[in-house]
Amino acid sequence: MSTTKPFARSACAVANSLDVVGDKWSLLVVRDLLHGKSTYGELANSPEHIPTNILAERLKRLEAAGIIVGTPYQERPVRYAYTLTPKGKALGDVLLAFVRWGKQHIPGTVAMDRGKASGKTAASTATPRRTRARHTKPGSRQ
Repeated sequence: MSTTKPFARSACAVANSLDVVGDKWSLLVVRDLLHGKSTYGELANSPEHIPTNILAERLKRLEAAGIIVGTPYQERPVRYAYTLTPKGKALGDVLLAFVRWGKQHIPGTVAMDRGKASGKTAASTATPRRTRARHTKPGSRQ
């Protein structure tokens, strides 16, 4: 008798990894935890402004997958501090690969400062990126 759980789609490692962390928000939560955020409020204040109902669901999903652990730090109301498990910390290499790819192929993207919970980017002190001039129709007001 096999103790292996059947795969949702196939035995493909990429497909199964995406089933765990392939949504729009999970890797951003992992990124923020790697950068030192730990509370729900800190995670909710990320630059991407994850909706709070989705954040709560992702935290539950990541905890069920063994990627994070929530530890109560306050009793009334109960509030949790979240930390990455070794399995979750191993996603750091995946995030670095995304950073390298994004910086190489998506102009204007930056890496978030490591260790900062403020949501500032590495380029926050750099000169702003140029934007396109606004084109207006002849005779229209601006």
